[in-house]
Amino acid sequence: MKDKFFSLIGRLRYIDRWSLMRNTRKESVAEHSYVTALVAHALCVLHNERFGGQVNAERAALLALYHEAAEVFTGDMPTPAKYYSQEIRSAYKAIEKDAERKLLGFLPCDLKARYADLVSPDTQSEEYKFVKYADKIAALIKCEEELAAGNSEFAAAKKSTLQALHAVDQPAVECFLQTFADSFGLSLDESL
Repeated sequence: MKDKFFSLIGRLRYIDRWSLMRNTRKESVAEHSYVTALVAHALCVLHNERFGGQVNAERAALLALYHEAAEVFTGDMPTPAKYYSQEIRSAYKAIEKDAERKLLGFLPCDLKARYADLVSPDTQSEEYKFVKYADKIAALIKCEEELAAGNSEFAAAKKSTLQALHAVDQPAVECFLQTFADSFGLSLDESL
């Protein structure tokens, strides 16, 4: 049986993120993709409703849902290793593209084009830019969760992630950080 695309994507729940760091709670790539999709959608809605944008929020959410799909074959490469040098970054990009092609090979022919647009999207599109912002915010949420649990190992990651987010010239990102980001650290009782 060749049509294993969705069962492979489902295996993202077994791939852990932040593998070079001590975690109080493991986070899977599937969890991360879900949070990234929520945040990407919210960022686009904020951009459209409050800042006069015209970005397709639903498309951004779908792109975010699939943005780590290749990791079903590559695993999650830690950021320090991925960005260590331009040679490593280029090699990893090539491996990622190959993994995307392989993954798409597990779809019936009539569906490949539709999912290729999600698994290997145009990374210059406006929607994909919001996915990248959301990806960073999802990392920030994880850092906050770990710090709240007393794990100071994530302090430097939080600082660099916040710096990267503040360096982005996107009002919707700042709006999300100021309006919603802190609520992710609340307990259920505090949230109600």
